Amino acid sequence: MKQIRFALLRHGVTAWNTEKRIQGRTDISIRPDTADWYRQHRLPAMWTDVPWFSSPLSRTRETADALGIRTVATEPAFIEMDWGTWEGERLSDLRARMGEDLRANEDRGLDFRPDEGESPRDVLGRFEAFLKDCDLTEFGAVTHKGVIRAVYAAARGWDMMGKIPDKLDWHCLQVFQYSDEAGFSVDALNVPLAPAQESA
Repeated sequence: MKQIRFALLRHGVTAWNTEKRIQGRTDISIRPDTADWYRQHRLPAMWTDVPWFSSPLSRTRETADALGIRTVATEPAFIEMDWGTWEGERLSDLRARMGEDLRANEDRGLDFRPDEGESPRDVLGRFEAFLKDCDLTEFGAVTHKGVIRAVYAAARGWDMMGKIPDKLDWHCLQVFQYSDEAGFSVDALNVPLAPAQESA
């Protein structure tokens, strides 16, 4: 039976994050102050010697570099959810403009889909396809909020309706397991990064 343990870390904050703009596949760099924060931190010791991946977008690679992760392979399966024509917009503006149509779409949970974009179920599908082809037993990935939420939803049995069952700290690792028989499960949530001097 295949059993994989993996840690996911969201990329650092970008200007679009602070402006509450939907990024999706738009390639935005992390802010200089964010990069500085990650340079003062390192991976927890248990995750330093496993293979690491990043999505193809700059913000994940820059976060990995700032953390001092030595070797990172780019993996398209870990790219952010495609938000289609909504990228660059603010959700608040979309809600004001689209009204009930957007609310009905959001109420679809895992099947919510931006115009010309992906659903969380689509994201989970490509992530699981990677795991099924993967011959690793442990790995880490610097990825995106949409990817982590999709994996978390599957692991926690959450349909993405209503409030998220656990508060996820985006500065921490979220650790999951996957088996080809049982699917996704939660291993550990909100595993903190280590201060750089402690991991030196």
